[in-house]
Amino acid sequence: MRSLLTLLALTTLLSAQKLVGDGVADDTAALQQLVNSQGSVRLPKGRYRLTKTVTVDLAKTGFAAITSDGTAQIIMTGSGPALHFVGTHGKSADPWNFKPQVWQNERAPSVAGIEIIGAHAEADGIEATGVMQLTVEHVLIRECRHAIHLSKSNRNIIISASNLYNNSGIGVFYDNVNLHQSNIIGTHISYNHGGGVVSRGGNVRNVQIGTCDIEYNHDPKGPPAANVELDSRGGSIGEVTITGCTLQHTHTAADSANIRIVGAGNDTSLIRRGGKEHTQEGNVTIIGNVFSDVQVNVEIKHARGVTISANTFWEGFSHDLLIEDSSNILVTGNNFDRNPRYLVNGYNLAEKNGVVISRTEDSSFSGNIVSGVWKKDAAVDIRECRRLQVTNNSVLDSDGIALRLTNTKQSVVSGNLLRDDRPADKRSPAPSLEVSGDDNLIGPNQLSRK
Repeated sequence: MRSLLTLLALTTLLSAQKLVGDGVADDTAALQQLVNSQGSVRLPKGRYRLTKTVTVDLAKTGFAAITSDGTAQIIMTGSGPALHFVGTHGKSADPWNFKPQVWQNERAPSVAGIEIIGAHAEADGIEATGVMQLTVEHVLIRECRHAIHLSKSNRNIIISASNLYNNSGIGVFYDNVNLHQSNIIGTHISYNHGGGVVSRGGNVRNVQIGTCDIEYNHDPKGPPAANVELDSRGGSIGEVTITGCTLQHTHTAADSANIRIVGAGNDTSLIRRGGKEHTQEGNVTIIGNVFSDVQVNVEIKHARGVTISANTFWEGFSHDLLIEDSSNILVTGNNFDRNPRYLVNGYNLAEKNGVVISRTEDSSFSGNIVSGVWKKDAAVDIRECRRLQVTNNSVLDSDGIALRLTNTKQSVVSGNLLRDDRPADKRSPAPSLEVSGDDNLIGPNQLSRK
C-alpha cells in the first residue's frame, strides 16, 4: 500500500510540473524543473505562461539551451527577465583566465527559435550575468521592458537574426557591464522606447554592430534616446564598429539621435588621463550606414578616435553631424544631402541638416558632399578648433555661409567647392567662405561669384 501511495504521489508531482503551454496555466515550475534536470530544453508549439524568472544556473545545469522551431511563445507575467542565464566567468576571454568548470559545464548557452512577450511593466526578455559565449538567434522579444539585458560581467556574446520590437525600455542593454567581444548581426531592433543598442558605464570593448535595421528607438513623450548610444560616463566604452546598418526615426522625439557617443569616461582602472578629469573614450568606426529622420544623425562629445566614412545622411532636423570637445576624428567621403524625393514625407522642409564641429583638434573633414543645409548661418560650422584639415569638400546650395571657421587655428582649408547656384531669389547673400583665427593656411577654393 505504501509503495502504491508513493507512486501515486510521484505521479501527481510530475503531472503538476508538466508543461501545459495553453497560455493560461502557470508553466514556471515545470520549465524551471526541466532546465534544472536537463539543461537543454526543446519547447514544442505552445504558449508558456511564466509568473517569475526561470534561472539557468549554468554551474548546476551544465551545458544549456532553450530552443524551439519558432512556434513556442513565452509570456512573462512577472517582473524581471523571463530567462536569466547565470554563469561564474568573471574574467577576460584569455584562455588562461578560465576556471575548468566554465569549459566543463557552462560554455556557449543558447536561446533560439522562441518568442518572449512581456505582460508586466517590469518584465524583461533575456538577461545574462557571468556568461561565456551566449548566443541568441532567431528570437522575437516584444512588449517587455528591456529585450536583452547584459549585466555585471559577460564575454563573447552573439545576437543574430532576431527581432527586438516594441519594448518599453532598451533593445540590447549593456548595463554597467564588463563585456568584451560582442556581435549584433542581421537583427531588427525597433520601437524600443529607451533606445536600440545602449551601452552605459562599465568596461565594454570589441562591439560589432552590422547589417541591422535599427529604427524608432525613441519615445516622443519620454527622455532623450538614441538608436545606438555609447555613454562612457561611469566607465569606459571603446573599440566599436557600426557598419552596413540603416538607422532612422524619429525626429518628433526630443534630442533624438541615430548614434550618440559620450566619451567622457572615468574608469578608475585607466591611468592614461593626462591630468584631465575624464578620459576621451572612442576608437569607433562608423562606415557604410544610412541615417535619417532624427534631431541629430550622429552626435559625438568628449571622444577620441572616431572614423565616420562612406555614410549617407539626410533629415537631421537639428544637425546631420555634431562633434564637440573631441580629438582625432576623421570624417571622410560622406553624403550629407537634402534629396527631393523625401518631400513626400510631409515635414514641410523643417529639417535643417548641416555639420557643426566645436572645440575639436587633430581631426579631418575631407572629401564630403554637403547639400541643401537650410535655415542655418553656416552649412559647415567649425568653432574654436585646432589643427584641422578641411579639404576637398563640396558644400552646395545652402543657406548662410557655406563654410565658416570661427576662432580656429593651425588648420588647412583647401580644395573645397563652395557654391550656391540656386535661382537668384533663393540664393544665399552670405559669402561662401569665412575664416577667423591664427596661423591657418587657406589654399585655393572654388567659391560662388555674387
